[in-house]
Amino acid sequence: MREVVEDIKTGKTPSKNENKYYENGVLDWFKPSEIGEGKYLKSAKDKLSQLAVDTKQATIYQPGTLLVTAIGDIGRLAITTDVASSNQQITGIAFNKQVLPEYAYYYFLAFRAFFYTDVSQTTLPIVNQKKITSIPFILCSVKEQKATIDFLSAIELITLPEEVGQLNNLTNDSELLEVAKGIFATHFASAKLVSEFDNQELHLNQLRQALLREAMQGQLLPQDPTDEPAAVLLQKLQAEKAKLGKAGKRKQKELFAEETEAVEGPFEIPSTWSWCTLGEATSKIGSGSTPKSGYVGEGIPFFRSQNIYDAGLELSDVVYISKEVNQTMRGTQVLVNDVLLNITGGSLGRATLVTDLPNGGNVSQHVCIVRAELLASSFLHKLILSPYFQNLIFASTSGAGRQGLPKYNLEQFLVPVPPLAEQHRIVAKLEQLMQHCDALEQRIRESRRLAEQLLQTALREALAPPAGAEVSEEEAELELVEADAEPAAAPRRRGRPAKKAYQPGDHVEFGDLFSQPEA
Repeated sequence: MREVVEDIKTGKTPSKNENKYYENGVLDWFKPSEIGEGKYLKSAKDKLSQLAVDTKQATIYQPGTLLVTAIGDIGRLAITTDVASSNQQITGIAFNKQVLPEYAYYYFLAFRAFFYTDVSQTTLPIVNQKKITSIPFILCSVKEQKATIDFLSAIELITLPEEVGQLNNLTNDSELLEVAKGIFATHFASAKLVSEFDNQELHLNQLRQALLREAMQGQLLPQDPTDEPAAVLLQKLQAEKAKLGKAGKRKQKELFAEETEAVEGPFEIPSTWSWCTLGEATSKIGSGSTPKSGYVGEGIPFFRSQNIYDAGLELSDVVYISKEVNQTMRGTQVLVNDVLLNITGGSLGRATLVTDLPNGGNVSQHVCIVRAELLASSFLHKLILSPYFQNLIFASTSGAGRQGLPKYNLEQFLVPVPPLAEQHRIVAKLEQLMQHCDALEQRIRESRRLAEQLLQTALREALAPPAGAEVSEEEAELELVEADAEPAAAPRRRGRPAKKAYQPGDHVEFGDLFSQPEA
């Protein structure tokens, strides 16, 4: 392939300790998870700054570059549509005028197994630039490439079984049409199954939301008349705040005194519950800031929005600040049992309960610490994840182009407060029910995996060459590649009629397959 490659280069990652390379991003910076979902790349999740470009901290790809994942799940492909960059797990290939990038894209989709021959096996499979440029490449004329692209692009646009007949206008090859129809029969069967599994997962997520909704309305469990009412707890807390001089102007007028009317909320709650604002139910609500001195290699974990997930902290790409910097940011130091809430961007509303913090922690300006006082921390976490609270968040966001939740709005959210004992019972019941939901989800995913395996088996058998057919050099080489890349499989049944074997040089007439049929 080196004869048709004009340029090949691998991406890079600027130092994560230097915020200046990532602030005010102007250049799309793709990662492997964004490669392989479609033919063309549009916008990357992360971007690099102009400074990263000017100081050559970024690999620059021009539009029409084929990006290939070269580490881990190697051979995933996509084409750039604008000037872009990537991290070091991706290699970009720019072809000369003899090769259209879309043709190369389809070619390597068909022969992805070539990437796995003699790859470097360390912790993860790695394919380097030398290996990529040594891959065999079947070259045909640009006209034939365009015909190939048109045919395969037309296949990608087919969404209904009755649309398969449109392929008759793009090829004269009856066997090719027969194979295409067989593939689409499998595809539509697969799509039907996938739709069914998607519906099951959707219903399961709706069940989770319904459980949280009922829990926050006091409908999940029967009330225990022996529980101390939440109003009493609220009065005790207010009195304690007044005694400590923390009630401010409310010191002389207790909000929850017996003669004060109960706060009315947006829905009915049990008589032993009460309404109050989130600010009154917590001892702290506040977000952090970006450390001026930047990040360090090790030290105190600094949690950003990408580290906050409902199920817990994701620490695979956590950054660190020094102990000295952490001391200057005492107001946003994280404690065990804090709830961390994302208050900006695409992950707005995601929240995690901190259950383990061996090395301490601090937060960025995109993450808010919510520290419980009237509420059990585990109950507060469930409350924030509930449909009621999530609706409050998204109804209160502000900010041009980037949603943001102001601290004042958050403090004023009305929240239902059950008796403390009932809070613990609700959390225990929710966790039990969510475990059942997780088990159901695992069964759905396993059923999906088995169904996909069966469909892939049917597809391989539909494409299997006939028994006794001659095998060309190119096909033989590919068979060896696949044998090296995959475990040995049982002999395949042969169902297709005999066909003249492909011979070296036949690609010169490849375009004849895609010529318009004569009238």
